[in-house]
Amino acid sequence: MRCPFCRAEDSRVIDSRVIDDGGAIRRRRECGSCGRRFTTAETALLNVVKRSGASEPFSRSKVVVGVRKACQGRPVDDDQLAILAQRVEDALRATGNAEIPAEEVGLAILGPLRELDEIAYLRFASVYRSFDSLEDFEAEIALLRAEGEATADEPTVRPQPQTSAT
Repeated sequence: MRCPFCRAEDSRVIDSRVIDDGGAIRRRRECGSCGRRFTTAETALLNVVKRSGASEPFSRSKVVVGVRKACQGRPVDDDQLAILAQRVEDALRATGNAEIPAEEVGLAILGPLRELDEIAYLRFASVYRSFDSLEDFEAEIALLRAEGEATADEPTVRPQPQTSAT
């Protein structure tokens, strides 16, 4: 690592810490030539490849901006959107790929958004999947209803109260 003060190439690590919920490593370094200290942050790159072929760094804020439009007028707050963006980034990083097609980012948004708010999900899906007709909306709503009924029909297991034998 090159010293930002004297440009010497020899520095030693004094301290390392995990930051950003494990997404980065912060290192405190000391230059072997001038003795000054500086901090570096190491992160794994995650790039989004657009349809045009252009590549840009993944941005949680872009996810939030896109989803916020779908959530307009819905009972969804900024904290929930930040958590959704984190979940999307975590899912994309879990693929192990450094470059992700933009289409996969949209797909990664759909699941968490559906759990957060079904109306916002339907709005986002209609734009993302380019719904062309009323039938597209009806088919998606029917799918949401069918899956909602399936989870409602699943039996819930309730813990039995424990009795003590004395």
